[in-house]
Amino acid sequence: MATTQVILKEKIASLGAEGDIVKVRTGYARNFLLPKAKAYEATAGNLRHQANLQKVRAEREAKELEEAEKIASKLKKLKIKLTLATGQGGKAFGSITTKDIVEAVAASTAKITLDRHQLELEKPIKSTGTFEVPVKLHAGVECFLKVTVAAAEAGAEEGAEGEEEAAE
Repeated sequence: MATTQVILKEKIASLGAEGDIVKVRTGYARNFLLPKAKAYEATAGNLRHQANLQKVRAEREAKELEEAEKIASKLKKLKIKLTLATGQGGKAFGSITTKDIVEAVAASTAKITLDRHQLELEKPIKSTGTFEVPVKLHAGVECFLKVTVAAAEAGAEEGAEGEEEAAE
C-alpha cells in the first residue's frame, strides 16, 4: 500500500484543516485531492509555502473564535419566549424545535443568525417552562440560551367561537 504526503488547501473532515501535512494513499491523492485542487504534493518548495498557509489558518481561526465569543455574550443575555399550542388539561399540540428557536433568535432585538445545527437540543420541547438550550458556536465556545415556553390554549379559541354561534 503506497502512500503520498500532501498539503491540504482546505479543511477536509476526515483528514484535517488547510496547511496540514497528511499521508494518504497514492490513488486518493492522484484521483481526488490533486485534481479537485483540495491539496498539493508535499515537495520541498511547497513545504516552504506551507508555513504561509499555517499563518493564514491561525488568523482565520482567531477571528472565528473572537466572533463566536461576541455572539456567546449576546446569547447569554438573550431570553426567548415562545408559545406552544395546548389543549384542555395542558396537553401539548406540536413541539418547539431548533428551527423555531433559530427563527425566534433571528427575529429578536439581538439580530443573531444561527444555524439550527449549532443548537444541541436532544429532543423537541413538548412542555411549558424555562429551558436552557446549549449552543455550540465554535470548538472552544459554548453557551446556554434561555428559552421560556408558555401555553397558548387552542381550546379557548374554539370555545369563544361556539358561544357567538349560540348567542345568535
